[in-house]
Amino acid sequence: MDNYYAVIMAGGQGTRLWPMSRSGIPKQLLPLIDEYSMFQTSLKRLESVFNDDHIFVVTTEGYAKELQADAPNIPAENYIIEPYGKNTAPALGLALAYIHTKNPEATVAILTADHHIANEEKFCKLLESAYEVAQGNRIVTLGISPSFPSTGFGYIQQGDEIGQSGDFTVYQSKRFTEKPDIVRATQFLASGKYSWNSGMFIWKVSDALQDLEQHQPAMYALLTYLQKTFDTPDYKEKLIDIWEKMPKLSIDFAIMEKADNIAVIPVDIGWSDVGSWASLYDILPQDKFGNCIKGEASDNTVILDTRNTLVYSNRLTVTIGVEDIVVVDTDDVILVCHKDRTQEVKDVVNYLKDNGNEEYL
Repeated sequence: MDNYYAVIMAGGQGTRLWPMSRSGIPKQLLPLIDEYSMFQTSLKRLESVFNDDHIFVVTTEGYAKELQADAPNIPAENYIIEPYGKNTAPALGLALAYIHTKNPEATVAILTADHHIANEEKFCKLLESAYEVAQGNRIVTLGISPSFPSTGFGYIQQGDEIGQSGDFTVYQSKRFTEKPDIVRATQFLASGKYSWNSGMFIWKVSDALQDLEQHQPAMYALLTYLQKTFDTPDYKEKLIDIWEKMPKLSIDFAIMEKADNIAVIPVDIGWSDVGSWASLYDILPQDKFGNCIKGEASDNTVILDTRNTLVYSNRLTVTIGVEDIVVVDTDDVILVCHKDRTQEVKDVVNYLKDNGNEEYL
């Protein structure tokens, strides 16, 4: 698979994991699960599939140096840097246009820097199978077999079976549905015909650019103009110029909800998007009372009559008579919330931003 490349999306801020994830040190640079940053872990799991020079990283100007320091084995020229974030479609469009100039025969696995995948061996086999399916001019999505009726994920409906690729069954994708309410999510789970949208795609670059031309012609025109300037002194200036004009769209809205050539491979690989403190709690080891203690002071943390609680702290923390809560203690902020409401942490970040408390972001 000499024409196979990985594209790691690493530009997000991870606001729902505030106050540990900050604008200066986002979640992908934090060792939230073990001693490695999430970015380092995402690279380590790809070692059996991709050489370092076949891995590209898409990020913003503000995070590029930190990511490069975190993974010096990735060539500096493989970091594709946005002037600033404009959602996933422009970021991916920039990466696809750049890789196409280097290798028009390329196929890319679009992955992220902040997912947890427990079964890494199965994931690598899945990437190899998805590559073969993508050679049939299909966008291949990796669907996650749902374990509960989540309202926080998008869903992919499976259509007719296309066939087998390696150990995996491949289906035609019928439609994408963004974050349904609990009633629809329950119906989706009961039907057995839906997968969670992992946000991971495998795509021939030439097909991807054709899909952009068909569904997002304005974005395609800007990227085609920019392609002529790659590896020239004018590139950075032209990039800033077109970035102001670039539509701010997610790749799901820009392409996936419109394309008719999508295949889905539903799998169970122990996946989590680590999108909130509650999802991190589900991943981390827990004691017999369902408590999870993380941080430098974890050996000294005192928990009395406490159940199903996450404590993430670098100093002595005491909980008494509580359950189903999250406590996160940093040098300047203490967060305490119910485990069912950790998605609302993002609202706190927006509140602080709107009220001029930038020093806490």
